[in-house]
Amino acid sequence: MSYLSSLFGVSPKTYLNDNVQQILPWALSATAIAYALYSTFVLAKKKGRCNSKVQLDTDKVVHSVDIEDIGKKAVFCRCWKSTKFPYCDGSHNKHNECTGDNVGPLIIKQKEA
Repeated sequence: MSYLSSLFGVSPKTYLNDNVQQILPWALSATAIAYALYSTFVLAKKKGRCNSKVQLDTDKVVHSVDIEDIGKKAVFCRCWKSTKFPYCDGSHNKHNECTGDNVGPLIIKQKEA
């Protein structure tokens, strides 16, 4: 019997296997929790903005359009790429080609009488 066997009462290999089997579930759980926290707080902030052009210096972009000013039809941007924001200039077409997205404008019009 080796020194370690006499010290632990089992062979070193058995002792190591038993400890790994006890620690492994805890280590995997801790790793899963750590990754969940990391993805929630770190990766979520790195995903990027959908708005890369319009009023980046403000906390929130808000536009108001009176219904009387719309006329018969108004086309509003929903992709945040328009140079005439909040109105659509067709920039979503290039955005959709590049990203595979399917975003389009919001069209508001009067009912036909």
